[in-house]
Parts: sequence; C-alpha cells; structure tokens
Amino acid sequence: MNRRLPLSLRRHAVPWQDQRPTWPEARPGLIAGALKRAQSRASGNWYVVGASSALRGDGKLGRTVAGQEVVVWRGPDGRLVGGPGTCPHLGAPLRDSPVRCGVLVCHWHGLALDGRSHAGWSPLPVHDDGVLVWTRLDAVGGEEPLDAPVLPWRADPRRAVTAVHTCVGVCEPEDIMANRLDPWHGAWFHPYSFVDLTVVNVPGCSDDGPDALTVDVSFKVAGPLVVPVRAVFTAPNPALS
Repeated sequence: MNRRLPLSLRRHAVPWQDQRPTWPEARPGLIAGALKRAQSRASGNWYVVGASSALRGDGKLGRTVAGQEVVVWRGPDGRLVGGPGTCPHLGAPLRDSPVRCGVLVCHWHGLALDGRSHAGWSPLPVHDDGVLVWTRLDAVGGEEPLDAPVLPWRADPRRAVTAVHTCVGVCEPEDIMANRLDPWHGAWFHPYSFVDLTVVNVPGCSDDGPDALTVDVSFKVAGPLVVPVRAVFTAPNPALS
C-alpha cells in the first residue's frame, strides 16, 4: 500500500456470486458459543447511551436504555451528569428540554437541573470513555456494580479515527451481538462496502478474556479503489459488542 494513502487497486475483482462460500466456517455452534461467553461476562450494570461527541457545548443525549428513560449532559463545570429522562414534576420528556449553561431546563414548567439531586430527581452514575457515554443502571443490571465499564484496548484517539453510528429500532440485544460475532457474512450481505473478506482467527474457548475475531477485509472506496485493513472484533461484555 502507499505509505501516505492507505489505498489499493483491486485488479482482479471476483463477481459476488463467484466468491468463496463462507457458510462452512460460520458454524452456528461457534457463534452461539462466543455469544454465550460474552453474555456471561460482568458488565457492572453499565449501558451505552451514545457518542461522546454529542455532548459538546449544550448538547445532550436522551435515550431509552434497557427500558429506562435516561438523559445525559455536561453540567455547569463541564462535568458529565445524567439521570432519569422524565421530569419529576409532571413527567415531561427531558430529552426534549434544552441545556443552558450546563443546566437542563424542563420545557414544560422550567424546573432546572444541574446534575445534583433536586425536587425528586436523583442523578445516575455516568462515564465518558472518550468515544462512548455510559450510564450505570443497578436496578436493571442486578450485578455487582463496577466503578467504570469494562472496555477493550483501543488505539490512542489522537492517532485514530473514531465513529459512532446510532440507529433506533426494536430488536433483541443478543441478535445484535450474534451479528457482530459473525463476520463471515460481511462480503456476502454487504458487498457495497466489503470485499475480499477472510477471517484469519476465530474465538477461543477461554472465559478469562474477550473473544477476538480477526478479519482481513477491504473497504470499497470508488471503482477498483479499496482500503485493505485488518479488523479485530471483540465482545468484552454484554453491553459493548
């Protein structure tokens, strides 16, 4: 590859229908085993709320997390704060309320919240890992609480490109996890994005570390131009997969 631009010219493209079938490698038992191990790992009751980048300035995140309405923003001192997403006064949806100078102001009757307990509203533990914002829901998770979420190794964000995609829908969380633990479908189901995909290692049987799937794949750019990468997929806990 070019040392300055990570581009490669795909000279011998294989038609979609002629690529090597991957179904023999995508064994249902292997994927189910990796899913079971991921679900059995401790999460410390931490759940992802959204992207850290959404909380710049007077930004906020309002989400339904594990059936709970949650709102997160930055307080007057810039510190991350969050709590229930319904106003304790008459139940207004705080996701629709603005933040002004670090104070969340209910758009129904003006009840102001700066992140501290007030008028029946109590804060929740929150955490910003530099890419994702988390909240801890002990009543939902029911596990031994952890001070911070369990995270995989990440490259230095100053030398990496990060992206968070948010999609709202109705689904079973384990189906999302199982999809992540099945990279073999990539070039078949997403030919508009991925080509020349090879899984170079599969999850092990150890319970003391995250499963890792290493994949060599090329991202399509334009025409025959692609970006070859080696991607590693992990499932360090049930909330981050």
